[in-house]
Amino acid sequence: MRTMSTRLALRVLQIGAIAVILAVTTFHAFELDRFFVPKELVLHLAAAVTGMIVIGALWRMLVTRVDLLLAGYLALSALSALLATNHWLAMRALALTASSLLLFWIARSLRDAGLARPLLGALALGVVAAAVTSLLQTYGLDIDFFSVNRAPGGTLGNRNFVAHVAAFGFPLLLLCALRAARRATYLRWAIGTALVVAALVLTRSRAAWLAFAAVNVVLIAAMLISAPLRRDRTIWKRIAGVVVLSSACVALSLALPNALHWHGRNPYLDSVRNIAGYSEGSGRGRLVQYGHSLLITLHHPLLGAGPGNWPVDYPLRAARNDPSRDSNDRGMTANPWPSSDWFACISERGIAAFVLLVLAFFHLTTSGLRQLRRAIDAQEALAAVALLGVIAGAAVAGTFDAVLLLAVPAFLVWSALGALWIPEDASPRTWSRFVVIAAILISIAGVVRSTSQIVAMDIFASARDRASLIRAAEIDPGSYRLQMRLARSGGKVRCEHARAAHALFPTAIAPVEAGHGCR
Repeated sequence: MRTMSTRLALRVLQIGAIAVILAVTTFHAFELDRFFVPKELVLHLAAAVTGMIVIGALWRMLVTRVDLLLAGYLALSALSALLATNHWLAMRALALTASSLLLFWIARSLRDAGLARPLLGALALGVVAAAVTSLLQTYGLDIDFFSVNRAPGGTLGNRNFVAHVAAFGFPLLLLCALRAARRATYLRWAIGTALVVAALVLTRSRAAWLAFAAVNVVLIAAMLISAPLRRDRTIWKRIAGVVVLSSACVALSLALPNALHWHGRNPYLDSVRNIAGYSEGSGRGRLVQYGHSLLITLHHPLLGAGPGNWPVDYPLRAARNDPSRDSNDRGMTANPWPSSDWFACISERGIAAFVLLVLAFFHLTTSGLRQLRRAIDAQEALAAVALLGVIAGAAVAGTFDAVLLLAVPAFLVWSALGALWIPEDASPRTWSRFVVIAAILISIAGVVRSTSQIVAMDIFASARDRASLIRAAEIDPGSYRLQMRLARSGGKVRCEHARAAHALFPTAIAPVEAGHGCR
């Protein structure tokens, strides 16, 4: 039933779906976090605000097996966070998990109110927005909101992140195009789909290409399985139109001169040839990293190293020449996350949490297949196809890269799953109120945490005196970069901040060197 609260929640999520793509700061000293933190703030705000708006609907929502699994996953993650070495990283990762699951439940309540279509349309538009910013950077637009290090990442800051969004977002765009009631609407979505596919190709992200291939296999198989879709000529004609338009857009994008500086005479062909290569380069590095990440699990089998604490524990298990180590900052990892959602989960949160998350996705998949078989018309079948496609894209991309660990994919994927999935085994349970309240409270904590990070980053970027830096460190005590800058600045506070930096990352050598002579 549509009410004022559900309509308001829809508007907040629609705005959030675009804002999470575009949110970025110009604090270049924080080249990763200047993209991540604003997007996390949007994620937490959207989840907390909409959760409070529709809290009554969430309390009345029937609980399913998937909900039980996800609630257990959240509970184990929270317990793991309490025991983590770096509580600031743990809180950040836990808040992202809570906000993601909250969006899943909120999207379900909006679907129950008959508002799934406009929500899915906004999510698909967010995918197009990400692709457009990537294409703008590809063809020469150079502004402070883009990063030159991982072009063409657009407002996501990294070409791989754009590619991941394009891969799992493709089913949503196809759904909007095939469901369009008017020809003009179909044409707009078909053009948007073509732009997304072109951006995906131009990124040269092998993990996303594999995910896109998996998505297309799933989509084709699902459409052949479904009798309503198999027999609908209009659907197939529209698919043919999308394929032709996308192929033309990709050909044009490759032919046009761009601002990308790839190495090699045929860089795209080289990427295709090496798409499954794991004997050398980044592929080999991933295998080494996965093996050492499992060592973390062996040392912390029950609860893992703590959400977000992979970079804290990994240097203890890795060899000195491990490619995942940071060669410029001894004792630190090159990236703040492993190159896989699944290895991140099992190493950071333990075997039990990993099993619960895998089972949740398994039940979503099997339920989607039943939803596909039981569909009585093309509209119902298309929703099931999109559900299976989004799961396939996120699961495959997340096998080879960080996907759901990040705010943008988390926002889009979990909201889409909630809007597309039709539960089958729901039953009323009063304990769900506690889970909803806990998730909202953690999301609010995420809002506070992200806001404090942005304020501290702003002070850091503009500070000209030590007092300002000390104030920034008081606002964000979990900032390793802030603590290290103060530790290297000399004076009486040097030792205090060197110890603080060491507590955040005990394996890092820099805090030890900065605190030399301290007691």
